[in-house]
Amino acid sequence: MDVVFDTPVNTLTGEPSSLGAHRGKALLVVNVASKCGLTPQYADLEKLHEEYAARGFSVVGFPCNQFGGQEPGTAEEIKEFCSLTYGVTFPMYEKIEVNGGDRHPVYQELTKVADAEGVDGDIRWNFEKFVISADGHTVKRFAPQTEPYDPAIIAAIEAALPSGQ
Repeated sequence: MDVVFDTPVNTLTGEPSSLGAHRGKALLVVNVASKCGLTPQYADLEKLHEEYAARGFSVVGFPCNQFGGQEPGTAEEIKEFCSLTYGVTFPMYEKIEVNGGDRHPVYQELTKVADAEGVDGDIRWNFEKFVISADGHTVKRFAPQTEPYDPAIIAAIEAALPSGQ
């Protein structure tokens, strides 16, 4: 998964970065949207981020407008919506493509992983989730409708935390 950590990606504010800034932490990577029926998941994603941050964990969000045009906003509009509506403090990255010919390299790697039902390949909808272990070697994939506090996600996060956490 080094590709996932080493690939350049800009923050939502346009600063050059990569997921490498979170190397050594367990991550929950989510493609997000502001105008989706699943958008209320932002609240639980933020709670997870706050609850597990001290143990070496971070939620990271990638806005995407590929599903029903449900993330049409500019970076500033997305940031304002997330902050004011859901109090989001977890890192948000630039709006990207998660499917198709312009799929971001981070998602080129993540989409190779199958979920518990054996589904891999294209992202199915907004709020598909990937738990990446702190050592970067284990990735678990979860369907968009799987709630952030689903026992399977919590178990994956607990297993993915850095040793001794």
